[in-house]
Parts: sequence; structure tokens; C-alpha cells
Amino acid sequence: MLFALGAAVSWAFYILASARVGAAFPRLDGLALAMTFAAVLSLPFGIANAGAALLRLDLVALGAAVALLSSTIPYALELIALRRLAAAAFSILMALAPATAALAGFLLLGQHLTVWEMAGIILVIAASVGAVRAGGRRADDIAEPTG
Repeated sequence: MLFALGAAVSWAFYILASARVGAAFPRLDGLALAMTFAAVLSLPFGIANAGAALLRLDLVALGAAVALLSSTIPYALELIALRRLAAAAFSILMALAPATAALAGFLLLGQHLTVWEMAGIILVIAASVGAVRAGGRRADDIAEPTG
């Protein structure tokens, strides 16, 4: 339960921080700065683990492709979406990520989910939708008290 709570808090922080970065920096400048900072921070660990493999051009090119496809493009699209969507709507879309990944795994890799895994995905999506709806109702109650 603590790990689930930690993950939820981390996702909330990520969404709010990304929205703030998107509002504070024009275009994708904030993303470029954040990714540069993260790369510099993790560089010593990568050098220590990879060693001489960093001299192989094919591995460096493969690493660059993975970075582009798994981080740069998705984070850029998320930042652009956060500029156009409310954080609550964006959080629902983020909750759909496990379902999207499961569908891609099924269609592209032939992977199958157990009943428990499918139930977990459904519960995550339902919890996200419920939290956003409940938050919206609380905001309406505060703005327009009844009775």
C-alpha cells in the first residue's frame, strides 16, 4: 500500500511540475533543460556501468534511439498536452497508460494478461476517474454551496 501511495504521489507531482514547467518556459525549453540536467546527473553512473561499451558507435546510436523514442518524444507530447488540458483531464489520460501498454503488448507481442492484471488496470482507471470526479464535485460545492 505504501508503494502504491508513493507512486500516486509521484505521478501527481510529475503532472503538476510538468504543467508548471510548460507554463514557465516557451516551446520545449523547460523539457530540454530538465532532460539535460537528468542526463548530467546520471552520466557518472552510466559511465561506471557501461565502460568501454560507450566507445561502440552502434550501442551509442541504439541508446540515442531509445532515449528519443522512450523519453524525449513522449515527454514532449505530454508537455504539449498539459498546455491544452486541465491537470485533472490529463491525469485521467495518464491512468489509461497501463491499458494502452497492455493493448500494445497483446497486439504487437502476443502477450496475454491474467484476470488479476486486467482487474488491476480497470481499478487504476476507475480510481483515477473517481478521484477527478470527486475533486470536481468538491470544487463545485465550495464555489456554490447548497442549502
